[in-house]
Amino acid sequence: MKFLILRLLVPLLLFLLLRSVLRSLFTPSTKAPDRAREAAAGVPAGGELRKDPVCGTYVSVVAGVRERIGSETVYFCSTACRDRYKA
Repeated sequence: MKFLILRLLVPLLLFLLLRSVLRSLFTPSTKAPDRAREAAAGVPAGGELRKDPVCGTYVSVVAGVRERIGSETVYFCSTACRDRYKA
């Protein structure tokens, strides 16, 4: 009985180990920094920042939501902050 269990268990464990190694070698890895770089690809690094008057977040002039109020341009982090400011 013990011999039968070992005879079945050892090949199964070897198969699982081999499969794990092969998957790690041939499966493309998806890393979080790569996804973050792709999301930020449209926004240039650096540049001018403006403070959102509603939540206080600093927003890039290029990526922020703009609203012209009087003669001043105000920048917001989102349309929700813009709408809250208008109300």
